[in-house]
Amino acid sequence: MLVEAGFSYRTIRAMCAQGELERLRQGWLAVPGSDPELRAAALCGGHLTCVTQARRLGLWVTVPPSELHLAMPPHARKPAHLSELQLHWSRPVVTRDPRDLGDSIVNVLANVARCLPVEDAQATWESALKAGLVTKAVLQRLPLVGVARDLARVANLFADSGLESLVVRRLMRLGLRLRVQTWILGHHVDVLIGDRLVVQIDGGTHVGVQRTSDIRHDAQLVLNGYHVIRVGYVQVMEHWHEVQDLILQAVAQGLSEVTQVEAGTHAGRINHAGGRGAIGA
Repeated sequence: MLVEAGFSYRTIRAMCAQGELERLRQGWLAVPGSDPELRAAALCGGHLTCVTQARRLGLWVTVPPSELHLAMPPHARKPAHLSELQLHWSRPVVTRDPRDLGDSIVNVLANVARCLPVEDAQATWESALKAGLVTKAVLQRLPLVGVARDLARVANLFADSGLESLVVRRLMRLGLRLRVQTWILGHHVDVLIGDRLVVQIDGGTHVGVQRTSDIRHDAQLVLNGYHVIRVGYVQVMEHWHEVQDLILQAVAQGLSEVTQVEAGTHAGRINHAGGRGAIGA
């Protein structure tokens, strides 16, 4: 690409000799201090993919960035001096550009589906849908197989965050009647179980003005006959059994349903048309 930009081979060799450029491998040069993940991909002859590229694209990823995930062509070999690599040898769904070190979003999601537990993979897929990096229609037309094909069918673009995706999938396994992102009393609630049990999921943005607004809305919900359970990142990721037990106890006590006496007044509080993801048991 440097040659296409007008640099002569002589100029490039001189820049390498002076330390302005470093030759990584045939066809790949780097400037000092360049992105270490891109350097590793160039050295290996691969493409950044799976959770590594998903994280670089700003998508929700549940696993820590301890390993570098690279998509590799069949003939490539892992350099001995590079450790902590997770290599993906599967055939790409979309042909890769040999001059681009980052994998396409479709290949990234396909590798995520192969690499992660299904609920973690779904959170990343739904994050990509919400970010507009791909559409559900496109995913369903692709020749995906296995878990990826299933995720193309069930992934919900209305989940507000990866954390919400995890919660919804776990609650669906319990056979609960629930809706996601339902409009109640002027705001969306994350999950509505039955008719009046609200589960709100706090991520990193629920601070300051957002937190004040959340508290105000919680009070409005309670005053109008709803029951609110609010959980945070650590509770969902590290203490899910406690969260699940709390929700199931609330359901067992009848806090998710309205009584016949309450039904008349309750009907006017919720705009069911605003619920963007009704999920039946």
